[in-house]
Amino acid sequence: MPSLILKAYSLLFKYNLKRQLQTLIQSPVSVSVSVSDPFNGVVSRADESIVTCNPTFSNDGVATKDLHIDPLTCLSLRIFLPQSALISSTNSVSGTEGAYGGYQPDINGKGCKKLPVILQFHGGAWVTGGIDTASNDVFCRKLAKCCDAIVIAVGYRLAPESRFPAAFEDGVMAIKWLAKQANLAECSRSSLDKRIANGEKYRGRQIVDGFGASMVEPWLAAHLDPSRCVLLGVSCGANIANYVARYAVEAGKLLDPITVVAQVLIYPFFIGNIPTHSELKLANSYLYDKATCILAWKLFLPETDLDLDHLAANPLISGKETPLNLKHMPPTLTVVAQHDWMRDRAIAYSEELRRVNVDAPLLDYKDAVHDFATLNVLQKMPKAQACLEDISIWVKKHISLRGNELSY
Repeated sequence: MPSLILKAYSLLFKYNLKRQLQTLIQSPVSVSVSVSDPFNGVVSRADESIVTCNPTFSNDGVATKDLHIDPLTCLSLRIFLPQSALISSTNSVSGTEGAYGGYQPDINGKGCKKLPVILQFHGGAWVTGGIDTASNDVFCRKLAKCCDAIVIAVGYRLAPESRFPAAFEDGVMAIKWLAKQANLAECSRSSLDKRIANGEKYRGRQIVDGFGASMVEPWLAAHLDPSRCVLLGVSCGANIANYVARYAVEAGKLLDPITVVAQVLIYPFFIGNIPTHSELKLANSYLYDKATCILAWKLFLPETDLDLDHLAANPLISGKETPLNLKHMPPTLTVVAQHDWMRDRAIAYSEELRRVNVDAPLLDYKDAVHDFATLNVLQKMPKAQACLEDISIWVKKHISLRGNELSY
């Protein structure tokens, strides 16, 4: 059973979350906004503890950088680059170009190692959380080091200011932007190679967009391997990751050169109209009880009449126009907790993936609660550390370069 300290913390956490949700429900924004408004995007809450980015390699060996890729929707990203991306330490010092004082990779790619990328979507019951919260920053740093990969945390729009499909659209936009970055980086390298072959000197020219702003992100241009992309979502972020995975399957070569090789769903925020056994038995479970989560769904879904069999909530429901087809989904690792009322539906989805021959293992943690591996106050617990190690082992199996696979 969970400890007394966790039980006490859970009561306080649920009280604060429920009060926040009720405040948002009664707010003028919630009453007036019934559909996504691209000009009213909110990606974080002012009352949450945040961590500023640090573009130099800190003591934990991870450098971070924030990007705003869409000014209309406030869509933002935080890049976590592990120091293992450097073949040598000579280019880990601060750069000297302009006023930027962070890590600058060599323009010719010298000393730069190509790494896979993990596109990460944070949790927070649709209304809280962010790429810069203490919990998400710590988790992504650990993930980047354990998996030896670039982690890109997606700051999608929150409800109720931006209801469905805003967060899902932001997830799709993030992977499209990543594909664009990979293509622009390749064009930039080809252009540079051509100039060098013609005996020209590099003058710092870069691919630019119509507004003249630089479009090539230097960290990704130097270190991104687009053929090894993993989607990872936490709680409601897992719902977004799963949607983006389905989009990637349907898009096919339109996302080239990005290839989604796997996805990780960490205690997904699934629900439905017909309650499962765990939803009945564990309705008043730790941290996130069912009644509070339904309030969150009311703030997120656009319909006047709440339908929990919405495609954003129930992954086993077919769309109005397209039947459910999971056989082409990427390998999917699902993480569930014993004391989480959402566990049964996540298990059912994992079983359905296996039924159509998708590699879909399930990690079920005993005496664990929803958010046990990602909540800041719980991340130092042995169970959280074991979960991160288990995830990294499975992810490495799918991102290892051919010929360098590890044995498991």
